[in-house]
Amino acid sequence: MTIKALMVDVDGVIVHPAYPGGWAERLETELGLKSDDLQAAFFAPHWEDVMLGRADLHARLAPVLREIAPHLTSKDLAEYWFAHDAGLDEVLLADLAGLRGGGVALHLATVQEHHRARYLWNELGLSTRFDAMHYAAELGCAKPDPAFFRAIEARTGHGPSELALLDDRAANIEAARRCGWAAALWPGTCRLADVLVDLGLAPR
Repeated sequence: MTIKALMVDVDGVIVHPAYPGGWAERLETELGLKSDDLQAAFFAPHWEDVMLGRADLHARLAPVLREIAPHLTSKDLAEYWFAHDAGLDEVLLADLAGLRGGGVALHLATVQEHHRARYLWNELGLSTRFDAMHYAAELGCAKPDPAFFRAIEARTGHGPSELALLDDRAANIEAARRCGWAAALWPGTCRLADVLVDLGLAPR
């Protein structure tokens, strides 16, 4: 069957951090918070619950910051994080727009919590470039869990052979293919045309 919708990953594909070492590379210099402390106190114990929608970002982050960085609010940190992890790959987005203009629906399929998902969709303007977004906190599961792909099938009404995934993680590509989707690994060093065959979208 013909591919009807292309699911595009966000981080590492169309969105990139401001610094080579990631959005938190200058966290200590700019906000006075060590990234290792944030990782140990927040991301390691709380991120899975937040990412899967079982807990709110600010409900978990605020008390952590009161302990390790009382000069910061969770809003302060979230605003810094989101703004410093928001560089758009305009070349890829232009190529994707061409695909969309040819009749292929573009959706985001991404591992996000609710607040950053809304930021990406509304503040960063991805709602104008994509037809829909499917993300972990909303679905209650994350790539590469097969449940993530099945949930998208149920939401879109498309069968596996009508869906394709563009992602930068090999485990996600393998999982998508096991679910019957077309999929291509995005290396970030090529143009979209170079992976259209893997996506089942090569020009006829």
